[in-house]
Amino acid sequence: MSEAGELTVTLLRFGFLILLWALVLSTVGALRRDLVVGRRNKVGTPTAREIRKHPELVEEPAPARASARQLVVTEGPLTGTTLDLAASPILLGRAQEATLVLEDDYASGRHARLFPQGSRWFIEDLGSTNGTYLAGAQLTRALPVEPGVPIRIGKTVIELRP
Repeated sequence: MSEAGELTVTLLRFGFLILLWALVLSTVGALRRDLVVGRRNKVGTPTAREIRKHPELVEEPAPARASARQLVVTEGPLTGTTLDLAASPILLGRAQEATLVLEDDYASGRHARLFPQGSRWFIEDLGSTNGTYLAGAQLTRALPVEPGVPIRIGKTVIELRP
């Protein structure tokens, strides 16, 4: 091979090596930015990106509305069951570690999560097979739940009560 050919191959190798390192460094930088943003936010606090996409996650001054104090099962195998609400999230599903263990064949092990955000409660589906419904509409993201609005998981219907 001639000197010009060897020089070309060497330059191509160095160019490829530089591109490879640029890709590695940009990936590390992106991961680092994501980790720093995650650390700055308190757990359970929506990020700025989430607020832009879902403005209903912003805590707005609420008119004097009754805040929910209980979770009540209104339909299904556990009808009449009540749970007092605290400041901690409630896991709904068939798994034994769930806060409210649903005796429902249509519920997943870890079906949905009900969590407080300020003075409001939100419901989110955790990737269940049959879905979670708020006031008859299937959840695609976390949504606020008002007292008296039915949440359906399989044959079980629950409501927040003041």
